[in-house]
Amino acid sequence: MNIALIAHDNKKKLMANLCVAYRHILSNHKIFATGTTGQIVEDATNLHVSKYLAGHLGGAQQLSSQVSLNDIDLVIFLQDPLNPKHYEPDIDSLLRICDSQNIPIASNLATAELLLLALNRGDLDWRLNLKR
Repeated sequence: MNIALIAHDNKKKLMANLCVAYRHILSNHKIFATGTTGQIVEDATNLHVSKYLAGHLGGAQQLSSQVSLNDIDLVIFLQDPLNPKHYEPDIDSLLRICDSQNIPIASNLATAELLLLALNRGDLDWRLNLKR
């Protein structure tokens, strides 16, 4: 499956730690990420990460485009709710597209862990049926 990763600046280290902890699951899937987050995850895990531009430079829009084409199966977007970003419209657009395309999305660590464990159990295999 295709997993997209995006994290606000204050959550990038948390994303790296999450990916290290669940490397055994992530290694069985294709990983996509916005630029800086992708590089941090790649450096921390030694997994290959296909990287978009940095989120504020259009990476969130690139990711949204891939989600709208149903090319992403799961999104982990660790947000920093206490520090609003100047590019919030792109973020809101990504959330709307995930909802409209029925793409599972995690916006915090607890939900991200649940989705990764569900992915490992096969609970998200229904996504594979959509691509046939």
